[in-house]
Amino acid sequence: MSQFSELKDGNGMIGAEGIKKIIPYNEHFLFIDNVISLDPNRIVAVKKITGKEDFLKGHFVGFPIMPGALTVEGMGQAATLLARSNIPNHQEKEVLAYKLKEVKFSAPILPGDEVRYDMSLIAQDERGAILQGKAFVREALVAEALIMLAIVSRAEFRGKFSR
Repeated sequence: MSQFSELKDGNGMIGAEGIKKIIPYNEHFLFIDNVISLDPNRIVAVKKITGKEDFLKGHFVGFPIMPGALTVEGMGQAATLLARSNIPNHQEKEVLAYKLKEVKFSAPILPGDEVRYDMSLIAQDERGAILQGKAFVREALVAEALIMLAIVSRAEFRGKFSR
């Protein structure tokens, strides 16, 4: 985890620019603004839904809400950051969604809401990780999921699936 300490700001958070140095996403598909806390077994990250996101233009026209799949994506990105923090050579690996279980949605996420992703590591080895995740708006639970990640060689994965 100390491998990410240089990315923390004065408040101990990792902002979007630091996150983009860890996971292979850019602002078009980044569903985390800041990592609030990160330790070997837990991550807390947040995303502010401004109301200007493209996905809100067509999802529930006249009553925009964040799609559930993108809520799970945000949890997955937080899970990926946590898993990568436990891999010494994480730049040589791809961390991929493998399986989702027990996904539940309790309430919509609306423009103006800040989503807090709280992910707890259940188990991790060199092949993958299992995490329990919850998403909150204020203190209300809005979604939860059991997320399983695969950890594979970046070179082998990209070599096998490159076109």
